[in-house]
Amino acid sequence: MMAKAGGAVAVVAALALAGCGGPGGREDAASAVAVRLLDAVARGDGAAACATLAPETLADLEQSADQPCAAAIVDEDLPAPGRVIGTDVYGQWARVRLGDDTLFLAVFPGGWRVVAAGCQPRGDRPYDCTLQGS
Repeated sequence: MMAKAGGAVAVVAALALAGCGGPGGREDAASAVAVRLLDAVARGDGAAACATLAPETLADLEQSADQPCAAAIVDEDLPAPGRVIGTDVYGQWARVRLGDDTLFLAVFPGGWRVVAAGCQPRGDRPYDCTLQGS
């Protein structure tokens, strides 16, 4: 399932082009959540992967797949976890770039959560993401 990146991803991408990064601790925390999602999917641990998702992303995945998140997420075409190339934090948003993937995250009361994953840049257009909330 390939979907065009939504408003949140477009906002983060725009900020990434204009911005300045956040403190190292926040970058490390966002990176850790991004890698945790991809590791869990690679292991087939849907419950652990779903625990990293933002609420709207989880709900949209369940609705589009017509099954619970834990079953649906392991069927997503997400790349294997790779080395973190860079993490940019802009207020409550983060972009984590890995070798074969870009993930977008947002801060929630429980910490960083993945808003979109499996994202590929498309030049001046918004990222194309495999998994994202609305």
